[in-house]
Amino acid sequence: QVQLVESGGGLVQAGGSLRLSCTASGRSFSDYAMGWLRQAPGKERNFVAAINWNGDSTSYVDSVKGRFTISRDNAKNTVYLQMNNLKPEDTAVYLCAAHMNFQRLRQGHHSFLGQGTQVAVSS
Repeated sequence: QVQLVESGGGLVQAGGSLRLSCTASGRSFSDYAMGWLRQAPGKERNFVAAINWNGDSTSYVDSVKGRFTISRDNAKNTVYLQMNNLKPEDTAVYLCAAHMNFQRLRQGHHSFLGQGTQVAVSS
């Protein structure tokens, strides 16, 4: 089992920045590709970003490319999502996800999922 705990969400004005963190406990963190999904009110959950086990490969949904950066620190069992130039359409609950297969994570699949942290962007 892997437990994932997110933090760093909040309310920000359009154009602002937030940094989300997700700390994992349980099985070896470096065994897993890590990622972020998001779910806006009344909408389905969608893939946002993923990073492979050692950080060599990353993937983003088109709508966040150039604005969001995913990174990880295996020594701290933590994955980050730096979000810049936030837009109102980025408003959602952001959930940390883990999967042993990077490609499957990019498709929105997960083996473990956190509880989520709320991000709200005002116009």
